[in-house]
Amino acid sequence: MSVAKPVKVVLVRHGKTPTTGKVLPGRAPGLHLSLEGQREALAAAESVIRLHPKIAAIYTSPMERAVETAEALASITGIAPEPTPGLIECDFGEWTGLELAKVRRKKEWQGVVLSASRFRFPGGESLSELQARVQEVIAGWVETYSGRTVVAYTHADLIRAIACDALGMHLDAIHRIYVSTASLTTVVAASGWIQLDSLNLKFPREERGKVG
Repeated sequence: MSVAKPVKVVLVRHGKTPTTGKVLPGRAPGLHLSLEGQREALAAAESVIRLHPKIAAIYTSPMERAVETAEALASITGIAPEPTPGLIECDFGEWTGLELAKVRRKKEWQGVVLSASRFRFPGGESLSELQARVQEVIAGWVETYSGRTVVAYTHADLIRAIACDALGMHLDAIHRIYVSTASLTTVVAASGWIQLDSLNLKFPREERGKVG
């Protein structure tokens, strides 16, 4: 009887956009990569190939900024990225499109920072729901890609949520994890367990301190 081998999942955050670090974009359509983001996408693709030369599949959030970041790797490998609803950005509900400076002044912001596992964005999604749907996506890949490598282009909060899971950290600690634009975070997953292989790798290294 064959035993399924662990799957390696390379999670890539999308490249920079004109509003990165300024606005909470959420699922609002029409947000594209900036010129710097396009350069980041190519650098990320080259890093993926250098570190993980054998790729079985490429998946991406349906958001434009993620799809455009994935296109750089697709052009190198010839593998068409598959848009996957489970990788989409968090639904920030009524906060979608708000300036981050204004969001951080809201009294509810303390709930995001201190009680992330119990907080639901007004009219939107909770981070617990976000974590559960990404876990479900990865569980599906475990069943499909035994012993192979999958690359997934997605968003910062989704990567943070999976990193929490892999490290055995409570979801309330999600904001202690920093994820750069166009960075690589790799997990190894099998049925019933997940391990963190690397976190927030980026070549070349960029200025820290921006979120969104």
